Amino acid sequence: MSTMMIAGGGIGGLAAALAVVRAGYRAVVLERQPEFGELGAGIQLGPNAFRALEQLGVTHSVAERAVFVDRLRLMDALTGHLIAGLEVGTTFRKRYGHPYAVAHRGHLHRALLEACRSSDAVDLCSDNGVERYDQDDDGVTVTLTDGRRLRGVGLIGADGLHSAVRGQLVGDGPPRVSGHTTYRAVIPAARMPEDLRGHAVTLWAAPGCHVVHYPIAGSTLVNLVLTRDTGADQPVAGRPVEPAEMAANFGHLHPSPRRLITLAQDWKAWVLCDRDPSDRWQDGRVVLLGDAAHPMLQYAAQGACQALEDAVCLGDALAEQAPIPAFAHYTARRSAHTRRVQQTSRYLGREIYHPSGPAADKRDAMLAAWTEHDLLDRLDWLYASPPAARPGLPDPWSGTRQTLDAARHNGRPPSGSTR
Repeated sequence: MSTMMIAGGGIGGLAAALAVVRAGYRAVVLERQPEFGELGAGIQLGPNAFRALEQLGVTHSVAERAVFVDRLRLMDALTGHLIAGLEVGTTFRKRYGHPYAVAHRGHLHRALLEACRSSDAVDLCSDNGVERYDQDDDGVTVTLTDGRRLRGVGLIGADGLHSAVRGQLVGDGPPRVSGHTTYRAVIPAARMPEDLRGHAVTLWAAPGCHVVHYPIAGSTLVNLVLTRDTGADQPVAGRPVEPAEMAANFGHLHPSPRRLITLAQDWKAWVLCDRDPSDRWQDGRVVLLGDAAHPMLQYAAQGACQALEDAVCLGDALAEQAPIPAFAHYTARRSAHTRRVQQTSRYLGREIYHPSGPAADKRDAMLAAWTEHDLLDRLDWLYASPPAARPGLPDPWSGTRQTLDAARHNGRPPSGSTR
């Protein structure tokens, strides 16, 4: 059995291991950290993620601890009123064949990790980061952080935003710092105000900032995520945050979202980073996957979902072809789609989550004019079927851009706006 090496033991790397094993390879997962684990708390899983999890054989173990939400809500964080909502119950599931859920990132990672551990064809090696690779006609040799060398028929770089494999393959330097700082915390669900409870993902939008909350861990916890355009120009990961910083950044919001800040005692901050889309994912027997290939901002809630889709697509290609043509086939199928998701994520943050003044008024009017069918039509490209099977679909947000542009000239005046 040929060996496929995988750099990175996060969600994407473990999913890739399961996928290549299903394609008939042995997988060696090389994780830089001393232990396999996943940072962060909440994660949103759209129907496309569940489609991939089903193909990887881990749907049941993920679903056990997930919360299947009924509704997605966009609220005005300054006035407290509902801007738009989307039911994600029976009609949504019937349309896409799978549900929308939220979960703890650790639970998703653990489900994939346990599936890998139960497979005789997966070797999990922690404290073994990939520093570089060399290849010839017959295979790839990786050099690990401790100087040891391993060899296989191919290498999948799933080592995240700061990927060493990408650094050698693409050579595009450090990630792009977005200037947006995200503050994360988790609280017991029992502490949540009664009027803010429920099986919903709620997003409170305001100029330059937003608040998201939803239940996780079988509805025993609530995930809180607050983001603000702070102008940060350096990456930060997991910095402890004092209450005064939270109050300074979000004290101007409506009392409903503002009171959430006082419920958590252990806030930590991350500065959001991504990269410009690249079509260069392959170097012979080496290929990128997940954040190493297409790191994206959080605004489309698709980072992990796209990594899961990558893994399934790559496994399908390897089941039919040798590594080099399989990697080329996978890159051709996935790179255009993930480029679109990356660009949509940036757009959502700018035009839907964080606009101010007249632009926010026009957003509200536009979303109010859309029916639920209109909203779903704009999500089909992302959720309906494997993306590569749906070529030529229009940009789902092209109508949004056109509406906003037209509204700037013809929309209702912004007088009296609270933004």
